[in-house]
Amino acid sequence: MKNTRTLRSNLAEGSARWAVRRAEWRALGITDEEMVRPKVAIINSSSDLAACFSHLDDIVPVLKEELRAVGCLPFEISTIAPSDFVTSAGSGGRYVLPSRNLIVDDVEAMVEGAQLDAMICLSSCDKTAPAHLMAAVRLNIPTVLVACGYQRNALYEEGGMDIEEVFLKTSQSALSGVDVEAARTLSERAIRGPGVCAGLGTANSMHMAAEALGMAVSGSTPVRANSEKMWASVRRSAVALAAMIEADVRPRDIITVDAIRNAATVMLSIGASINSIKHLQAVAVEAGLDIDVWDYYKHRGAEVPLLCAVRPNGPALIEELEDAGGTATVMRELRSILATEDQQTVEGRAVGELLDGAVPADGRTIRTMADPFSTDPSIVVVQGPLATDGGVVKLPVGEKRADHFSGPAKVYHSREDAIEALAAGRIEAGDVVVIRGIGLVGGPGMGMVSAFIFALDGSGLGDKVAVVTDGQLSGLVNKGIVVGEVSPEAATGGLIGLVQDGDVITIDLPSRSVALEVDTDVLAARPPYEPVAQPEVGRMLQNYRATVGPLACGATQCAHPGTLARSICQEEG
Repeated sequence: MKNTRTLRSNLAEGSARWAVRRAEWRALGITDEEMVRPKVAIINSSSDLAACFSHLDDIVPVLKEELRAVGCLPFEISTIAPSDFVTSAGSGGRYVLPSRNLIVDDVEAMVEGAQLDAMICLSSCDKTAPAHLMAAVRLNIPTVLVACGYQRNALYEEGGMDIEEVFLKTSQSALSGVDVEAARTLSERAIRGPGVCAGLGTANSMHMAAEALGMAVSGSTPVRANSEKMWASVRRSAVALAAMIEADVRPRDIITVDAIRNAATVMLSIGASINSIKHLQAVAVEAGLDIDVWDYYKHRGAEVPLLCAVRPNGPALIEELEDAGGTATVMRELRSILATEDQQTVEGRAVGELLDGAVPADGRTIRTMADPFSTDPSIVVVQGPLATDGGVVKLPVGEKRADHFSGPAKVYHSREDAIEALAAGRIEAGDVVVIRGIGLVGGPGMGMVSAFIFALDGSGLGDKVAVVTDGQLSGLVNKGIVVGEVSPEAATGGLIGLVQDGDVITIDLPSRSVALEVDTDVLAARPPYEPVAQPEVGRMLQNYRATVGPLACGATQCAHPGTLARSICQEEG
């Protein structure tokens, strides 16, 4: 690449900043000729803590070589690397969601502090891809995301178990008693190589969202980790970034309101992780866009046919989705209902032009618009007196279920308390279990309730008991009627904080509503919600509690007024 642009990283020659930086870089073997090239941050969210990240360090030297070949000067920038299955051990999983925002701040501190010109982000586990998208639009410098792929697993290779099944079966043993040897066997067989969870959980969903937004090269998601296709995408991404730098194409040129709508449409059509809602909302907030993603999912869900039924939403494997054409083929099939085909992409071509080259839907793993798996949404956003700002339900494809549930509440303040009550037989068919006080502020950081959902399923009550919570659900959860992420949460004055044992709660999925059947006069006379005493949390989580905005803002820090979502945050305090 022959750079013809003025680069912010090229400091005034002879200045003190230029001189000390040159001294540092000369000591690293960087030449004066290289120092005037576009300086690219390789954002490497790597860690030895989980298989999700274990191959990223191997990608960096290849990417450096490719970037140098196209005339750039690469620098590896490391950030934290949260894993839902590893860093969820402390504080009931409350560190997981806040870590997304911490990655964004980490990227800002390093890239803005050094005044680098562009970024390539190595996206892997659940929080890294949304964090990289948020950082891209916050910094608004040329950026490409590289989806680093999903892991080999025994389910695909031998018909055995994948990580989802390990989580499900060991969570169910909370009631029957832990069989250590059985758990040991399950955990030894599931994962066969590096990469993210093999189902269509949050990681693969957000990899596909990145491509749908135009921020990853076309045809790159989902992808097997360390496959030739992944390596080809790494090389294509370096070329694409060099062209973006030369043309001065920036993330906010690509991530528009219509791009967010396109990504949301894709998420609805594949039955993606419910976490995609808050992550896309967070990206929109960081980009300064006026779009209510929650409302878009709620109303668009009834209009977008379900074209895929991939685990845990159905029987197909993620490998089959990749082999059938992945994101590009899904978008090709959806093109008549996409918000736009003129959206820019990191490859310098409009999305419609790229879709012309995608393979057609096979009618089996990826169905056609004329013959979908279902016209009922898999992701259902509900509202109502008990969730005035919304809650979310994830429903599997083709599984018989009740669309209406009404029953007496049984209130708990943690997943552990609810599991204990379940084991003791205090939760019965017809109950609505309420787990509250574990939301963004109350947690802080949103406690996870998935272990209780799976234990409930293991008890035989999965389709006989409903759950309402201001906590979060795993992107893999797909059992019974569970209303998660109820907002406003108990800790910020939400009605869920006033629910008492025996109150009747009604969930009606066709009308997208969740209601508390208690007279307003009775509720007005009740004392305000008082959080149950919890163990002291760490300083990071204390800071998160003090700064986080509601889910209407995607659980961002909401530091800047102006957009619809941010105005909602301000109204709620």
